[in-house]
Amino acid sequence: MREMIKRLTEAFGPSGREEEVKRIILEELDGYIDGHREDGLGNLIVWKGSGDRKIILDAHIDEIGVAVTNIDEKGFLMVEPVGGMSPYIVLGKRIRFESGVIGVVGMEGETLDERQKNVKNLSFDNLFVDIGVNSREEAEKVCPIGSFGVYDSSFAEVNGKYISKAMDDRIGCAVIVEVFKRVKSSATLYGVFSVQEEIGIVGASVAGYNLQADEAIAIDVTDSADTPKAIKRHTMKLSEGPALKVKDRASISSRRILEKLIETAEKFNIKYQMEVLTFGGTNAIGYQRTREGIPAATLSIPTRYIHSPNEMVSPSDVESAVELLVRYLGE
Repeated sequence: MREMIKRLTEAFGPSGREEEVKRIILEELDGYIDGHREDGLGNLIVWKGSGDRKIILDAHIDEIGVAVTNIDEKGFLMVEPVGGMSPYIVLGKRIRFESGVIGVVGMEGETLDERQKNVKNLSFDNLFVDIGVNSREEAEKVCPIGSFGVYDSSFAEVNGKYISKAMDDRIGCAVIVEVFKRVKSSATLYGVFSVQEEIGIVGASVAGYNLQADEAIAIDVTDSADTPKAIKRHTMKLSEGPALKVKDRASISSRRILEKLIETAEKFNIKYQMEVLTFGGTNAIGYQRTREGIPAATLSIPTRYIHSPNEMVSPSDVESAVELLVRYLGE
């Protein structure tokens, strides 16, 4: 799975601009699905099997990013975050725009006092992106207003851990692709690679409308509380298995699905951990609110440094997530 994860995480795909990611997913799934389509919003839906039981596996394909809002006379770009991008994390980082142009994020400040004040009250109002040009006209040729950008960050393996931008949620996409490659199930299995999650769970809010599924499982990242002074009310850790979400701020997982996942993990001796997240939400809520409601739960991959250029996961957690879902769907 390593090379597939590398391909997916390095792909360009901020919310609303996910085309490259969809192309890679379809290349990876060639020969392993019975069909695919895109809905009106752009969600990629694939399927396999013809059983009466209908199950959705969902992962969002978009990543956080920026959009160009203005360009000054010297060609410096003003940007707005697309999704939850912190000005403190983006400062000093490189941004890759859809044209291929690379920029560096800098901070305004005409005096030392002003710079100190800006650091204390950092926002996108006092940040800019330098793409190395000398005028507005030059910048407009390669990064006109409305251009999207993402962190310019590549995949790396460090002491058995994987690091990259966009693990949130390309790692979930990789899990679903691998499940489709391995699974043998009597159910009809849908893989939904949903768009625009990072700006408010947009894609998943409509993806399940025409599928009339019996259940849905969202695969996403979650906090990993194993770093110094991490959130003390969280227990999730890297390399302790995928996390079975009980609840977060947006939804409560279906008790039936959750108990079945636990039963399957214990039956096949698959490492797992429980998750109660004190913030955030996943696409599970989109399916819970579809039509009269689809029972839904979330399977999470513990991840360090979420919404940064260097999100870190443990490959053993990813492999265990695949095995658990393959066993669950085959039961």
